[in-house]
Amino acid sequence: MSTTLNRLRAEWAPSIPRELLAGAVATFALIPEVIAFSFVAGVDPSVGLFASFVISIVIAFTGGRPAMVSAAAGSVALVAAPLVASHGLGHLLAAGLLAGAVQVAFGLMKLGVLMRFVSSSVRTGFVNALAILIFSAQLPHLVGAGPATWVMLALGLALIYGLPWLGQRLQVRALTAIPSPLICVVALTVLASGMGLPLPTVADLGKLPDSLPFFSLPEVPVSLDTLRIILLPALAIAMVGLLESVLTASVVDEMTDTPSNKNRECTGLGLANIAASCFGGIAGCGMIGQAVSNVKYGGRGRLSTLFAGVFLLILMVALKDWVSKVPVIALVAIMVMVSAETFDWKSLGALVRHPRLSSAAMLATVVVTIATHNLAAGVAVGVVLSGVFFAFKVSHMLEVRVHDEGDGADDAGATALGQRTWRVSGQVFFASADAFIEAFDVLGAEGRAVVIDVTHAHFWDITAVAALDKVVERLRHHGCTVHVLGLNEASAVLIDRMGSDAAPVSAQGRAGG
Repeated sequence: MSTTLNRLRAEWAPSIPRELLAGAVATFALIPEVIAFSFVAGVDPSVGLFASFVISIVIAFTGGRPAMVSAAAGSVALVAAPLVASHGLGHLLAAGLLAGAVQVAFGLMKLGVLMRFVSSSVRTGFVNALAILIFSAQLPHLVGAGPATWVMLALGLALIYGLPWLGQRLQVRALTAIPSPLICVVALTVLASGMGLPLPTVADLGKLPDSLPFFSLPEVPVSLDTLRIILLPALAIAMVGLLESVLTASVVDEMTDTPSNKNRECTGLGLANIAASCFGGIAGCGMIGQAVSNVKYGGRGRLSTLFAGVFLLILMVALKDWVSKVPVIALVAIMVMVSAETFDWKSLGALVRHPRLSSAAMLATVVVTIATHNLAAGVAVGVVLSGVFFAFKVSHMLEVRVHDEGDGADDAGATALGQRTWRVSGQVFFASADAFIEAFDVLGAEGRAVVIDVTHAHFWDITAVAALDKVVERLRHHGCTVHVLGLNEASAVLIDRMGSDAAPVSAQGRAGG
């Protein structure tokens, strides 16, 4: 029993006060983004806020990454906006239901392992691009702002970064125990209200909810026509959400030095999106900026994720009058901090130290993501480039060396050509197949006994098998007797299965090799 309780405590709340405070910081970091993303999607702020509440509650229990914050996200909003514009909120909620079902199936089929194909360079690009997008989203609040706004921003950042430093120097526990962003929000709200400063407040961002969310299925016709309308948007929402959530989970893994269950995270996200759609909310996914701030201020368990959702509902409904007075610039200061903490500053120095191809994949991910405001597009380009660069690099590892035995004379005194041996080492696949073929001087080997020694080579695909076939066929056409030696078991099985011309001699070669 004690072992079970210890495990539950480690998973849910290693330190209850830190979990609650970290979750509160994540909530304040959520508010401006969720409201802004709601406008991007073309829905009322309450749709995004209710979604964030429901998603946080559900995924706290069902997700595979403790301390990760999930909510209505900008990447999903971008995908959802055209559907809302053309068919309305009802079809968006139906698409969220279908997207959630797809994500549940994705997790149950254990397809989360596909994220292993996302290289560390692409992950770094993903993180940096998102940090830049978070910062750029704050610029509309600053462009053309008056002196009071800039002074309050400077004061907010000074509080956020200065209070922890001051608390350590003076050994004042309160300054280190209470997250400085919470102090920033309270201090700037009191200051702005007390001085009557003409600063935009949360109430100016949009109408806040005035009631609890209630269960209701999407009001759309249950028909094939509805399915045709929502199918592609739902698949896009599902894939974007899965990609961002799993990559965010990987970032939290690195920050906390703890593993996560990616398949469970996929299933949990799907269940959360189904629940959100049934309570009138837009689909969502992992929020890397909020997850980073949650972990930075002590969140390690599921309680911080749960409280981020509960506290959001409390603020939006029970404490709406107070929250509506919070100056937007206080939230902007928090988001600037989140952006700075999210960006991988070490990656700037790594650009010159790392291989150029890896750096190119990282930069391409950043550029495409910022240009399209679509994280999925940036990561897709980065993954494709990483694959191409890897294939290019491996294809150049192929080496073919030739060795001729001395010519002699037969019993009749005629010149007998010595055996020619080609020794192949490296990987033979679609990117190196042409180089493999070109390495064989077929005309120079005419009439000789030829051995192709592939002991140190591996044939990966049908293109590689076709290349070996072509070489054997050409050599035989020029009067050569060909023996292929040293095929490893995997290559031999592939060649035998493809019915290759080299298969008979390959078997002979394995026996003799």
